[in-house]
Amino acid sequence: MAEVERGARGEVAADPGARAGVARALLWLVVAVLGVRQAAVALRGQPGESLIDLESWTGRDGIPHAAGSLYDPGRFTGTPFAGLVLKPLTASAEEALGIVWTFGTLLLVAALGLVAARGLPGPVSRRTTFLAAPLAITLLTVSLPVRNTLYLGQTSVLPVLLVVVACFAVRGERLSGVLVGVAAALQPAVLLFAVLFWFTGRRRAALAGGAAFAFCTASAWAAMPHYSWAYWVHHVAGAGLGERPDSLANQSLHGALLRFGLQGPLEVALLLVLAAAVLVLGLRRAVRYAHDGQLLLAVAVTGCVAVAVSPTTWRHQLLWVLLAVVGRVGVRARDRLVWPALVVLVLTLPGKTLLPNIGVLLPVRDNVPLVVALGAACVAPFLPRTSPYWRRPVPTEHARPVGSRFARVPLLPFWRRVRSRPNLLLELLLIRVVYSAYTKVRLAATAGRPTAEEHGRQIHSLEQWLHIDIEHRANHTVVGIPWLREFFDYYYVTFHFVVPLTILGVLYVRRPSDYRWARSSIGFATLLALVGFWLYPLAPPRLMPDLGFVDTVHGVQDLSAPDFGALTAVTNQYAAMPSLHFGWSLWCGLVILVLAPRAWMKALGMLHPLFTLSCILATGNHWLLDAAGGAAVVGLGFGLTYVLSGPRGLRPGHREEGPGGKQAPGGSEEPDVPGTRNGTREPVAAPAGDAA
Repeated sequence: MAEVERGARGEVAADPGARAGVARALLWLVVAVLGVRQAAVALRGQPGESLIDLESWTGRDGIPHAAGSLYDPGRFTGTPFAGLVLKPLTASAEEALGIVWTFGTLLLVAALGLVAARGLPGPVSRRTTFLAAPLAITLLTVSLPVRNTLYLGQTSVLPVLLVVVACFAVRGERLSGVLVGVAAALQPAVLLFAVLFWFTGRRRAALAGGAAFAFCTASAWAAMPHYSWAYWVHHVAGAGLGERPDSLANQSLHGALLRFGLQGPLEVALLLVLAAAVLVLGLRRAVRYAHDGQLLLAVAVTGCVAVAVSPTTWRHQLLWVLLAVVGRVGVRARDRLVWPALVVLVLTLPGKTLLPNIGVLLPVRDNVPLVVALGAACVAPFLPRTSPYWRRPVPTEHARPVGSRFARVPLLPFWRRVRSRPNLLLELLLIRVVYSAYTKVRLAATAGRPTAEEHGRQIHSLEQWLHIDIEHRANHTVVGIPWLREFFDYYYVTFHFVVPLTILGVLYVRRPSDYRWARSSIGFATLLALVGFWLYPLAPPRLMPDLGFVDTVHGVQDLSAPDFGALTAVTNQYAAMPSLHFGWSLWCGLVILVLAPRAWMKALGMLHPLFTLSCILATGNHWLLDAAGGAAVVGLGFGLTYVLSGPRGLRPGHREEGPGGKQAPGGSEEPDVPGTRNGTREPVAAPAGDAA
């Protein structure tokens, strides 16, 4: 422990650089803005809608009370000791209590971030030490556990803070043990840290922790025997409190087994076997990381074990999983971000955002926090500090771009083209999260039916003035030819996603450098399209009354109904300008045109935007000017990619030279890079005094 503290603190520099100072100031500004926002969200709720666990003591009408059983309403899920701590708050008015409680919780979060930043396993770079605290507080503030804690008025931040303080901020075995014991009295599964202390040689702290837990629990039993009996006996250490134990909010092994349909003695027996396996394997790993000097990772792993084996682990008790972000996984630099990105995404976004609504993925989606907790506790191959890759992963190979026509392109010197394909898991997560964000913004980007129809009349009038209003003729021509109508309807609903995903998949496998270029261009085009959806909601031809269009895909609809357009709450029917149906198809055609090796392939690829343009007009789903807007955002997407990363082409027969490396003729050999020997992947120990 002393070693890890010296490692974390010994690298602090007074002046890590002007850029780091600016970054730190911006991060602290983000911390302040997030804190104010989270406080406003928590305090804006009406009585009975926020701080509902805290209202178990204060009452919905703001009148303090402590009558009846604390656990009768089924909302308070804390221990009797937590109730004993909260009992003095019955003398406070609800409005003042809510303000003090919310800002007090945010101060605890800030303290947790500061102490956790001090516990980073050393040695760490000066810049990392300089930026660690505001970044840690930012991640904690936006995490689902903290947001849920602020919403409920829970005490779940305090046990985590007490454990982290006991490990990194106090001296003396007894005081560390007492803090862990008090934390366990608030959250019983935290008593596992006394076991961690015991097996890491801190036996005085382990004994003090057990004694403090027993004293606090006994005090609560003496002061509130009715509540204590209800919690420890009637509800089996809190297992029957709060929501149903099989609800998605319970991210423990017990909750997962119940969701899988197991009940009764079979479920209990399987739970005991699995919990015992997780306890043994997880605690052994935690002890190993503690001896390795990665005490913060050992704390995170122990907390993840507690998350899994506790009978109930609600969302506000998942902060332990976020601490596992400090673990280092992967020997290659390009894989090093996968684990922290996975942890941060799981602890900040709901499962339905991370994984699509596909039956085979539902068991994982419903238990994503538990899966990550089990991964951190038992599976994730965290590197020991003795590994040569812990501080010096195998570098990512960057390609030298061809010369640009413009001297200042690319504008961002750190945006360097990578030869190898990106990590598949991280790429799939990125695509899924970006698509979920796109869907949410697209749904929010609507100003209502009257505005959308007014914009539709504007577009129709402009097309008439330009003599390009061909939608009505195309629509009624196709309606009269059944087989053509069925073809266009099928093409409209099917190929919009299939073709772009197929192209990205082929490029990922066969041409990774071009995959990154293509993925960036379609990503920029999609983001620009969202701006259009937001600024100019537009009714497509099929939703324009009195124009006589036939909706061939969705069928006959009553355009005179006052509530018409309610389907926009599911999918924004007015997100028509620009047309991403045509935009994405044009992107597909251009990518095939540029990259396909055969002329017939290029010609076949350009048929896709032609067919898509025909079907969006024939089915009445877009105006012709919508397609022009789609072409514009695609062109801007390619342009932004060019400005940021330079031309698509790479210098032929050339590989990036590493420090001291040799240029490989024709690009057939690997260059010498740090962490390799003679161009191979054989590990080489790094010099002991180098900074990370």
